[in-house]
Amino acid sequence: MKLFAGLDISLRDTHVCIVDEDGKIIRETKVLTEPADICRSLKPFKNALARVGFEASSLSPWLSTELRRAGFPATVVEARHMASALSAMRNKTDRNDAKGIAQMMRTGWFREVHVKSDESHKLRLLLSNRRMLKRKFLDIENTIRGTLKVFGIKSGHISRGQFEPQLRERLQNEDPFLQEMIDPMLEARLVLLKQFTRCETLIMRYAKAHPVCRRFMTIPGVGPMTAVAEMTGIDDPRRFKNSK
Repeated sequence: MKLFAGLDISLRDTHVCIVDEDGKIIRETKVLTEPADICRSLKPFKNALARVGFEASSLSPWLSTELRRAGFPATVVEARHMASALSAMRNKTDRNDAKGIAQMMRTGWFREVHVKSDESHKLRLLLSNRRMLKRKFLDIENTIRGTLKVFGIKSGHISRGQFEPQLRERLQNEDPFLQEMIDPMLEARLVLLKQFTRCETLIMRYAKAHPVCRRFMTIPGVGPMTAVAEMTGIDDPRRFKNSK
């Protein structure tokens, strides 16, 4: 007899519900949200489990990878589709959500989400970190420019690498208090720029070493950032039935 498991995952705890082919509840429990604890609760039914389903979230890549590594048929379900299905429940609790997910696994009424590889997740996070650092140091630059305009100091066009030394040079004959006020902003920008450059260097190094990224970069206008973003967005091209 096939069994189906539903996991309602939160940061601390996970509610587990296992049902059979007729929808009868075989087991209900609550464990810590750790792969070892979840696997331990499912282990007695491992050979009979056809699907182990849970909602897509920030924890799902980690948990799905660990469960599959342990030999469990983990299935990650699209969040909006699951929310629509579970919203019809009268008493919405974590325990009842686990029951609902288990029934979805049994009936097959769900939309599975592709979970990207660990390598793709790492690179996507690196791209996000680079974007965040760039946005922050540009915010500081714009704040500095706006502040100086109030005192009639026009920064004009300054290259990224010369921003700090040129501004300090222009402020040499200005009010000492103004210099002291701008100094921490310039220091903070310099730190952010340094870390941004580190992230960008890592991405460029990866793109130059990866054959798929190198092929992407043969397209006019496609650089290392776009190549890595495109590759990690697709992840595994075999999951698409056709190229359209």
